[in-house]
Amino acid sequence: MQAPRPTFEVDGAAIRKIRMSRGIPIADLARRAGISRSYLTRLEIGVRRHMRPHTYAALHEALEPLPDNTQLLVESEDDTP
Repeated sequence: MQAPRPTFEVDGAAIRKIRMSRGIPIADLARRAGISRSYLTRLEIGVRRHMRPHTYAALHEALEPLPDNTQLLVESEDDTP
Protein backbone atom coordinates (compact mmCIF):
# COMPACT_ATOMS: atom_id res chain seq x y z
CA MET A 1 0.00 0.00 0.00
CA GLN A 2 1.27 3.44 -0.92
CA ALA A 3 1.68 6.08 1.80
CA PRO A 4 -0.46 9.18 1.43
CA ARG A 5 1.26 12.20 -0.04
CA PRO A 6 2.26 14.84 2.51
CA THR A 7 0.23 18.03 2.54
CA PHE A 8 0.27 21.38 4.28
CA GLU A 9 -2.89 22.71 5.91
CA VAL A 10 -3.16 26.34 4.84
CA ASP A 11 -4.96 29.33 6.28
CA GLY A 12 -7.00 30.70 3.39
CA ALA A 13 -7.81 33.90 5.25
CA ALA A 14 -4.08 34.58 5.68
CA ILE A 15 -3.48 34.00 1.97
CA ARG A 16 -6.28 36.41 1.05
CA LYS A 17 -5.17 39.03 3.59
CA ILE A 18 -1.58 39.03 2.31
CA ARG A 19 -2.67 39.02 -1.33
CA MET A 20 -5.04 41.94 -0.82
CA SER A 21 -2.57 43.94 1.30
CA ARG A 22 -0.12 43.74 -1.59
CA GLY A 23 -2.75 44.68 -4.15
CA ILE A 24 -2.34 41.48 -6.15
CA PRO A 25 -5.44 40.43 -8.12
CA ILE A 26 -6.38 36.80 -7.54
CA ALA A 27 -5.83 35.90 -11.21
CA ASP A 28 -2.31 37.36 -11.11
CA LEU A 29 -1.35 35.46 -7.97
CA ALA A 30 -2.74 32.23 -9.39
CA ARG A 31 -0.73 32.72 -12.58
CA ARG A 32 2.47 33.52 -10.63
CA ALA A 33 2.01 30.41 -8.48
CA GLY A 34 1.14 28.17 -11.44
CA ILE A 35 -2.28 27.24 -10.06
CA SER A 36 -5.78 27.89 -11.33
CA ARG A 37 -7.78 30.90 -10.20
CA SER A 38 -10.60 28.62 -9.03
CA TYR A 39 -8.19 26.55 -6.91
CA LEU A 40 -6.82 29.70 -5.28
CA THR A 41 -10.36 30.96 -4.67
CA ARG A 42 -11.28 27.68 -2.98
CA LEU A 43 -8.17 27.96 -0.78
CA GLU A 44 -8.97 31.53 0.21
CA ILE A 45 -12.59 30.78 1.16
CA GLY A 46 -11.67 27.61 3.01
CA VAL A 47 -13.27 25.03 0.73
CA ARG A 48 -9.80 23.58 0.13
CA ARG A 49 -7.42 23.51 3.08
CA HIS A 50 -4.58 21.23 2.04
CA MET A 51 -1.78 21.77 -0.47
CA ARG A 52 1.05 19.57 -1.61
CA PRO A 53 4.51 20.82 -0.69
CA HIS A 54 5.54 21.89 -4.20
CA THR A 55 2.28 23.83 -4.69
CA TYR A 56 2.64 25.48 -1.28
CA ALA A 57 6.22 26.47 -2.13
CA ALA A 58 5.09 28.00 -5.43
CA LEU A 59 2.33 30.01 -3.73
CA HIS A 60 4.70 31.10 -0.97
CA GLU A 61 7.25 32.23 -3.53
CA ALA A 62 4.59 34.09 -5.54
CA LEU A 63 3.70 36.09 -2.42
CA GLU A 64 7.34 36.89 -1.65
CA PRO A 65 8.86 38.22 0.39
CA LEU A 66 7.27 36.56 3.38
CA PRO A 67 9.36 36.70 6.55
CA ASP A 68 8.08 33.37 7.86
CA ASN A 69 7.96 30.16 5.82
CA THR A 70 4.93 29.01 7.85
CA GLN A 71 2.96 32.25 7.63
CA LEU A 72 0.32 30.70 5.34
CA LEU A 73 -0.18 27.57 7.43
CA VAL A 74 -2.89 26.86 9.96
CA GLU A 75 -1.47 26.98 13.48
CA SER A 76 -1.45 23.56 15.07
CA GLU A 77 -2.58 23.01 18.63
CA ASP A 78 1.03 22.19 19.52
CA ASP A 79 1.97 25.80 18.65
CA THR A 80 -0.34 27.33 21.26
CA PRO A 81 0.78 27.78 24.89
